[in-house]
Amino acid sequence: MAEVIVAFDIYGTLLSFESATHELSQHLQADAERAHTVAQTWRRYQLEYTWRLNSMGHYLPFNEVTRNALQHALNDTGSFLSEPEIDSVLAAYDRLQPFPDVEDALQKIAATRIRPVVFSNGTVEMVRAGLRHAASPALQQIEMEIVSVHAVQQYKPAPATYRHLQAQVGGSAAAGGIIWLVSANPFDIAGATRAGLKTIWVDRDQAGWTDRALPGVEPTACISQLGDCVDIIL
Repeated sequence: MAEVIVAFDIYGTLLSFESATHELSQHLQADAERAHTVAQTWRRYQLEYTWRLNSMGHYLPFNEVTRNALQHALNDTGSFLSEPEIDSVLAAYDRLQPFPDVEDALQKIAATRIRPVVFSNGTVEMVRAGLRHAASPALQQIEMEIVSVHAVQQYKPAPATYRHLQAQVGGSAAAGGIIWLVSANPFDIAGATRAGLKTIWVDRDQAGWTDRALPGVEPTACISQLGDCVDIIL
């Protein structure tokens, strides 16, 4: 029987950005709505920067991209933080907490022979810190290999990143493995689907699949609760 691997995206899929938003609100001394706006702008530039870097054939580690995007978001929203305050907000990135449905999903996986891994734009050090600080017994206890795009110095959804995932976990067709990518990020789902992986989109808002970057490219399945991915994979 072929090995079944589930590769979880971490930022926005397993871990929520609310901790970083809270940290921003503390330093900006602003209302929750203002902090939320800055956080959303930060996330948008963080992803946009990775795509720009891919297009330019250039690479910066994700921690640098994250810092640069935060500074851009602050400038765009007319906000200011000192360097120590920026460092404090960035440190909150290591303390992001899991979504409420993560614990149940990982407990379900632990009771199966499915092999879970984390596949991320973040460096191994960033991801390891995030898993270590997340207040989730399942995240603390379950053994998960970390696969980072840092090794290929390209960001999702570049095809090379998904080839790297396959090479790292032995999930190529030749090796007989089956990889499911689980992500809440449509660009990640589209890239992985195009690369030939089975994909599950985590649609917690239940908005439905609307991404049209590649018309006709859709996830294998859509779920609103992370734990449902186990039933689909099995």
